[in-house]
Amino acid sequence: MIRHHCLKQFQLSMEGIGQRLWCDWEETVGTYGELTNCTALIAEKLDCYWPNRLVDEFFVAVHKQYFRNCSPSGRALHDPPNSVLCPFILLPVLVTLLMTALVVWRSKRSEGIV
Repeated sequence: MIRHHCLKQFQLSMEGIGQRLWCDWEETVGTYGELTNCTALIAEKLDCYWPNRLVDEFFVAVHKQYFRNCSPSGRALHDPPNSVLCPFILLPVLVTLLMTALVVWRSKRSEGIV
């Protein structure tokens, strides 16, 4: 009954969101909450406790189908903006070049001192 009543509506909602946004928790939280509530209502109508083993297996199957490529935090992974990324790349390169130049300059300067 859960698959028949709850899963169909969830599938329609997820198709409406679009696969590109499935890992965006802000986009899917409402649909996922409706799925959770639907499973709880079906369990209540059937006079079963919730959650149970079958509900857990149902949610594992849903996660494997819709959320298998999502990060654990629920946020879509993407590169930071260039304004953040560039300093993290340029600063170590510049420090390395500066330290190399300083070592070379210092070694040439101390050669004449005995």
